[in-house]
Formats: sequence, structure tokens, C-alpha cells
Amino acid sequence: QVQLVESGGGLVQAGGSLRLSCAASGRSFSTYAMGWFRQAPGQERDIVATISRSGGFTFYADSVKGRFTISRDNAKNTMSLQMNSLKPEDTAVYYCAAVASAATWGVPRRSGEYSYWGQGTQVTVSS
Repeated sequence: QVQLVESGGGLVQAGGSLRLSCAASGRSFSTYAMGWFRQAPGQERDIVATISRSGGFTFYADSVKGRFTISRDNAKNTMSLQMNSLKPEDTAVYYCAAVASAATWGVPRRSGEYSYWGQGTQVTVSS
């Protein structure tokens, strides 16, 4: 079992940066693959980035690759998403998610694969 809490959302102008954080409670954080998802009004919840148990493997959606960086610190039970060069189309509620993974290299990419979710944090990018 793991509980997740996101923080760091807010309002930023296009071209600016934000850093989102996800704090996980409970033990065995390193046994979970982690992911960031986002959902805009009227849209489906889509993958932003994922990171493996070990932190050695990552995946990014094409729309954010080169601008966002996902990372994790298993010693501190935290995961982060550094967002640079933000665009208005990045506006959405961002969610932290976790799923137990038997593979150290696994990077699940579908929202349906994740078992645990945070409450979400709003990111708004103005033009």
C-alpha cells in the first residue's frame, strides 16, 4: 500500500518553469513504478512521463519530451517532475501515480495499469 500527495502546481506564464513533487507514504517505495499523468477539462487522462523502480528507465510523451524531466529519490520516498518551457497546452490537473512492478526496468504507460493515485495539482500556463 502507498499513499501519494502532489504539490507544486500553480499559475505560470508561457515559457516559464514549475517543479511538481510527489510524496509517498509507507514502505517499499522502491518496488513501485511511478508515473505522472495529466487531464485537461473534457479530455482523457494521459501519460506525461514514467520512471522505473530503479530510476534507470524513463518514458516521456512526445508532447513533453525535451522539456520535462522525471526523477525519483527512493531514499526520500519522493518523485518529481521538472517542467521547463511551459506552453498553454500544458494546462491540466497533474496526477502522481504508482503501481507495483516486478521488473526493475518496467515503465507502464497506461493509466489503467496504475493502482494508486494522488489527489492532483492544478497547473495553469497563461499565454
